[in-house]
Amino acid sequence: MLASCVAAPRQARIKNTAYTLGGVRYLPYTVGEARSYQEVGVASWYGPDGWFGRELTANGEYVTPRTLSAAHRLLPLPCTAEVTNLRNGKRAVLRINDRGPFIPGRLLDVSSRAAEVLGFKKQGLTDVRVRVLRVGDR
Repeated sequence: MLASCVAAPRQARIKNTAYTLGGVRYLPYTVGEARSYQEVGVASWYGPDGWFGRELTANGEYVTPRTLSAAHRLLPLPCTAEVTNLRNGKRAVLRINDRGPFIPGRLLDVSSRAAEVLGFKKQGLTDVRVRVLRVGDR
């Protein structure tokens, strides 16, 4: 289930622009590379609830902790991915619409609601598999 409460103040475009953060240069995957993307790693969640107000994500969407969304350093924005919690088997379809996490060893930062659905909110971290389902809004 993709959250319908993610509002776009302007038309979201696929972003594949290199960027630098903390002295590290990141070059996001091309659309072609992203279509076959699948990776296992550690996910964390944005917290605490209410931490994000009506802030803009990296691709210009408003996000709240209650949306099913996530941040990834290299996937084109926006895209949709199936995320599976490897510790309990729970799955969710998330909209990847932001950049992060920038903590070493983490693959994905998810919203508070996504952490609830995936069943790891109390733990804070879990092992996940991320598989891209769709690149862009179509």
